[in-house]
Amino acid sequence: MVYAMSEKRGLALHWKIVIGLLLGALVGLSINATWTSGTWAGMGVNDAAAFLAGKASEANAEAGVLAAACRFAVNASRFVGDLFLRGLRFIAVPIVLFSLVAGVAGLGDVRKLGRMGAKTIVLFLSTSVVAATLGLLLGRFVDPGSFVSAELREQIASAQGSLAASKVSSAASVRESLSAWQQVLNAVPTNPFEALAKGEMLQVVVLALLVGIGLTFVPAEKSAPVVRFFDTLGDAMMHIVRLLMHMAPYAVFCLVAPIAASFGLEVFHGLGVYFITVIVGLAVMTYLVYPLILRTLVGRKHGVSVREFFRAIAPAQLLAFSSSSSAATLPVTIECSRDRLGVSEDIAGFVCPLGATINMDGTAVFQGVSIMFLAEVYGVPLTLADQVQVIIFATLISVGSPGIPGSSIVLMIIVLQSLGIPAEGIALILGVERLLDMCRTVVNVTGDSMVAAVVGASEGKLVRPVPGSVE
Repeated sequence: MVYAMSEKRGLALHWKIVIGLLLGALVGLSINATWTSGTWAGMGVNDAAAFLAGKASEANAEAGVLAAACRFAVNASRFVGDLFLRGLRFIAVPIVLFSLVAGVAGLGDVRKLGRMGAKTIVLFLSTSVVAATLGLLLGRFVDPGSFVSAELREQIASAQGSLAASKVSSAASVRESLSAWQQVLNAVPTNPFEALAKGEMLQVVVLALLVGIGLTFVPAEKSAPVVRFFDTLGDAMMHIVRLLMHMAPYAVFCLVAPIAASFGLEVFHGLGVYFITVIVGLAVMTYLVYPLILRTLVGRKHGVSVREFFRAIAPAQLLAFSSSSSAATLPVTIECSRDRLGVSEDIAGFVCPLGATINMDGTAVFQGVSIMFLAEVYGVPLTLADQVQVIIFATLISVGSPGIPGSSIVLMIIVLQSLGIPAEGIALILGVERLLDMCRTVVNVTGDSMVAAVVGASEGKLVRPVPGSVE
């Protein structure tokens, strides 16, 4: 609520990010078209790379005040962009650890969840696997990264520096040298504190899951303070995420401008194909996968057709699109499921809040396409084991994914790091991320209502809505 109120005081954050993207692209493309080695020479700089790096060079001895101002602007731009990326890396480990532990422990005693809880969790996890797989398949089939030329991909990869290239090469060689069995075994940390210190994200996820599950077996009077501790720290991390996202418009400008200046207009061709691919994946999930599950497990015999379902949840979908927050939409989601769809109050009150916590199918689709796109752009080959790892990641971290705008960017850092893909690739997708976030939230809320209908029907607690209630 505080986040929403802060946006009402001025221009909404997503519009600021779009403006930052457009200005960064405009400035970068202008520099790409007009700035040449002759421009530097006219300012007394004959070795631009050495000059920008601050290295002494006789060739740059005559560089004047204007050249120094240009160097300051370039270095300041790099600083802002790198600071934003460093902040995202900083927040990745604690946000997953705290949110996932609190999310799993908050489910209650797994032995007492009962039939309804088991059905709900299985449905949510199953749709998350389908969504992540769909994203990977679309990313592999469409291959939006291929719309960026091979020459440009090589330039982008080399522009990240030898350190990033060595990390990618090292990660790829390590993955190829390990069997699938060994990779699964390596997911279990031998020293959890070492995993946290080194940022071994898959091990951190497993650690958080095990701690969360362990807390569900501890008596409530003992576990409650610990769960509140993790929950409070998770909330604190969310506030840091919000602060970082308010820095995003400036960071987007500083990250996009150098890319556009170096590589020109061609780099944005692949971004457009990527954007359309994600939208197609989200549409398939919403209008093909969910209706298929609804027809199969509910059907008209329970009084709800696919058409009636979408008419019933339309208010929740609209609010989800405008707010980009499944958590903020939760009261409307419950109301639509209960009063317009006909799900009993106890079912809706259980399934929908749980879905707002662990159902992030839209994010899973987004991650699948994004990983394939960035892997192609940076020339990082993904084996079948790597792709299975992406599916596992997308499914597991959906449990701890907060239902607020911008959280998917933090989660994206986790997957990129695990695969050895440079995190700088975030700059290529951050400008369109807000609109995709709005669409992803619609998918998440639709999935919550769909599962509520399926569980309600299976428990005999899905009744035909009052005539005219879904008009």
